[in-house]
Amino acid sequence: MIKYILLGVVQGLTEFLPVSSSGHLVILQKILGIHAHEVAISVVLHLGTLLAVIIFFRKDILNLLKNFRLFILVAVVVITTGVIGVLGKDFFENLFSSPKLVGLAWIFTGLLLIWTKRITHLNRDKLNLKDALILGLTQGAAIVPGISRSGITISTLFFRKINRSVAFSFSFLVSIPIILGAAILEVRKIEVIPKGDIMNLGIGFVFSFFVGLVALLFLRIVIEKAKFYYFGYYCLLMAAVTLLFIK
Repeated sequence: MIKYILLGVVQGLTEFLPVSSSGHLVILQKILGIHAHEVAISVVLHLGTLLAVIIFFRKDILNLLKNFRLFILVAVVVITTGVIGVLGKDFFENLFSSPKLVGLAWIFTGLLLIWTKRITHLNRDKLNLKDALILGLTQGAAIVPGISRSGITISTLFFRKINRSVAFSFSFLVSIPIILGAAILEVRKIEVIPKGDIMNLGIGFVFSFFVGLVALLFLRIVIEKAKFYYFGYYCLLMAAVTLLFIK
């Protein structure tokens, strides 16, 4: 049970903080020696954080449903990312078995986040079609474990001069269909799960949900204070630890 609590806490923190939840789960499952029901664990933990983001951004979601222009932009991002995910599915899945590749991806994420420190004059509060297409492409790269989805999408919006509050909310709005779609595709791979493990998965779901809510609140504060790049140093540290000690 403790292992699943730990996985839930790590998922809740790292799904939203720009440090790559998939990278952490790959490394943590290696360390804890969890090899059974890996797909089920990933799906359940992601559904926990999906519920967290839906509740946290419920007002933005309602606004999205009323705003046709915003809905189209989200659709463009999601479709672009989805095409990348489907076409590169087999390639990306193979990367999840290689801690060393996760370490290299963490280096990329870390340097990208630190680079955002140089960005100033975030004066745009509306996205256009070009922004959506670019965001869809960069979000597609986040399928690689070690490349943070929130990190690369928020950074992309910063590079496009989108202000902090819009970048924060839009980044997570476009994550909802992606997380849900990925979970649906993975569900069919889940094998029969013993009753004892179902309870453990439920515990992991609960912890990923509640910790996810806290992580979102924390991330919003960090972004408002323009300290987003701090996470880059953590990613570089994780890269070093992974490359040196994880086999």
